[in-house]
Amino acid sequence: MRSPVDEARCGPSAHTCLTDFLLDAHVAANPDGVAVRYESNAWTWRQWHTRIACLAGGLAEIGVGAGHRIGFLDKNHPSCLELVLAAGSLGAAVTIVNWRQADDEICHVISDSKIRVLFVGSEFRGCTDQLDSISAPMDAIITVGGADDTYEMFIACSEPRPRTAPTDPESIALIIYSSGTTGRPKGVMLSQRALISHTLNVEPAMGFSENDVNLAAMPLFHVGGICHAFMGIHAGAVTTIVRDARPQQLCEIIASGVTHAFLVPPVIAALLNDGPRGVESIGRLRRLVYGAAPAPQRLLVKALATWPDLDLVQVYGQTELSGAITVLSPADHRDDRRPDLLRSVGKAVAGCEIRVVNPESGEQCPCGQAGEILARTSQHLTGYLNQPQATQGTITGDGWVRTGDIGRIDNDGYLFIEDRIKDMIITGGENVYSAEVERVLLEHPQVLEAAVVGLPHNHWGETVKAFVIAQPSITAENIIAFCRSALAGYKCPTVVEFVNALPRNASGKVLKDQLRQHLPAVAATKRI
Repeated sequence: MRSPVDEARCGPSAHTCLTDFLLDAHVAANPDGVAVRYESNAWTWRQWHTRIACLAGGLAEIGVGAGHRIGFLDKNHPSCLELVLAAGSLGAAVTIVNWRQADDEICHVISDSKIRVLFVGSEFRGCTDQLDSISAPMDAIITVGGADDTYEMFIACSEPRPRTAPTDPESIALIIYSSGTTGRPKGVMLSQRALISHTLNVEPAMGFSENDVNLAAMPLFHVGGICHAFMGIHAGAVTTIVRDARPQQLCEIIASGVTHAFLVPPVIAALLNDGPRGVESIGRLRRLVYGAAPAPQRLLVKALATWPDLDLVQVYGQTELSGAITVLSPADHRDDRRPDLLRSVGKAVAGCEIRVVNPESGEQCPCGQAGEILARTSQHLTGYLNQPQATQGTITGDGWVRTGDIGRIDNDGYLFIEDRIKDMIITGGENVYSAEVERVLLEHPQVLEAAVVGLPHNHWGETVKAFVIAQPSITAENIIAFCRSALAGYKCPTVVEFVNALPRNASGKVLKDQLRQHLPAVAATKRI
């Protein structure tokens, strides 16, 4: 027998608006249950729904409507989710700005998006000083939080807006700027349809129930952070929003009763290395989802041994696909018959087709052969904002999205990621996948972090260079010899540079273009 929530929660054909899809069932069945917590504040489903309706009314009153864009610039805060849902009910989109970017990059995103209204956290109010140079003036800038907060007053002075017409499912609800590992980031436009489809396709693997508490700790400007929050909301779990994902703060909040979390591998590693406090904290969770950046096998083995009762779930996807398209289940993580699955990102979720093709010919690769990963799903982006050529180069005529990742699918349907196409090294006519070399480097007990790029070479075209964070006693010769014991000679680093840190973006991915900027024009290193 289905619960009232199950009865009210229907398939994608019943909802064209993300707001109704996420909230209606819980407002009807559990109006006085807690929906969201942030710091010392908590809102019930009824209260949260009213706040969002008032926010929609306020936005409509200042002229925001279908097709318009508003901006959000702040660390994690309930207002981010409230704005996406309020604007979505009007057919408008929210651009969530990466607050970690430099001021000129923030100005680029705001200008490129043609934002009508900007909601900005009090600690980032200074970033708006440069906005006068933007050609399209904004209608309003509203401060969120702090002594000068105007956001709460904006809600309090607005009347709830009743729904008067159905929302176009293809209307853009969210614009997230891609990681920008090369050049200017592109605005990825995600529709109501795409976000609803992603929630329906991926949520079953998350294992949520209405009695759970979901931690929203990863940046909401990242598709993994916000779309994982959407799944918890849709399931009826309490959403606990964390402003700063520092180990101490995470440990304290998880101890308050959190059951589910999505974290990137570097954060998991930090908690593992935090000592008994971090280990005990994560051990309280029922399910820990990770993704957005590669997880070293050594980290996974340690995590599985440290937390034997914890369900680990890996997801793989990208912003252009609204988040995840594959899942490696808890059972897959602990399958003694297939230890190699710890190097896999799992199988395609329901509603997603995945194939691997030759990136030049487009022909499908045989099982086990590496090629470019393509995905076809209703989760896909509508396009890149203001970049029709980039959109055409990403979405094929028959609806497949080119991910730019190299991978292979085994006989059981598990997907293995080998590299990014742009990161593949070609040396002497041989393809070298940087991820494979990095995996071997990280197996060395004295290597803490590693990244590999192609170094221009006057004979081989390229040779392999490794950037390594390691313990002081290790030498470059030690590392090269270790790699030669596990890899073919042409795959091994010929140059090793020790560094104190690797440049990473907000999701933990290494910014290899920044590493390449420090390479000499041509290397004359001998390759053995």
